[in-house]
Amino acid sequence: MLENLFKISERGSTVGREVRGGLVTFFTMAYIVALNPLILGFVKDGEGKFLGGGDAPNLPLIAAATALIAGVLTILMGVVGNFPLALATGLGLNSFVAYGIATKMTWADAMGLVVLEGLIITVLVLTGFRQAVFKAVPQQLKYAISVGIGLFIALIGLVIQDSYVALVLVLYQYSLVTVAI
Repeated sequence: MLENLFKISERGSTVGREVRGGLVTFFTMAYIVALNPLILGFVKDGEGKFLGGGDAPNLPLIAAATALIAGVLTILMGVVGNFPLALATGLGLNSFVAYGIATKMTWADAMGLVVLEGLIITVLVLTGFRQAVFKAVPQQLKYAISVGIGLFIALIGLVIQDSYVALVLVLYQYSLVTVAI
C-alpha cells in the first residue's frame, strides 16, 4: 500500500529507509515543541496578556498547538503533496512576532499578520515570483543567511540561560575582536 501511494522504489528508496528517515526527522524537529513555547509564552502583548489571552503563561497550550500543527502539516505534505518534507513553525519568524510585533498590539492581531504573510507567500509561490527571487540570490548569501539564523537561535539560548559568554569573531584574515554578550 505504501509503495503504491508514495512510489518509494521509483524514487530510489525503501520503506525501511523512509521509516528511519522519518524517525530522524522527528527527533531533529522535536526541540521545536520545547523551544517555541519558550519564545512565545513569556511575552506579553500590547494589552499585557500572554498568548492565549491569559494573565499567566500557558506553555502546555503553546507546545500542544505547535505539535498539532507540525503533525497535521507534515502529514498533509506527505499525503497530498506526496513529498517527504516535515513542516513546523519557523523560530525566526516566531521571535520576530513575539518581540517585534505582539508587544505593540494584541496576540490576535499579530497572528492575523502571520496569516496575511502566509497568504502573500502563497500568491508569490503560485505566480512563480518566489522562485525567480530565490534563483536571483547568490549562493554565498544563502549560506550567510543560514549562518545568521543559526547564530540568532544560539543567541536566544544564551540570553535565556542568562549567560555571559565571550565570542571571538574573526574579522578579515588576522584581526581578532572579542565581543561580550
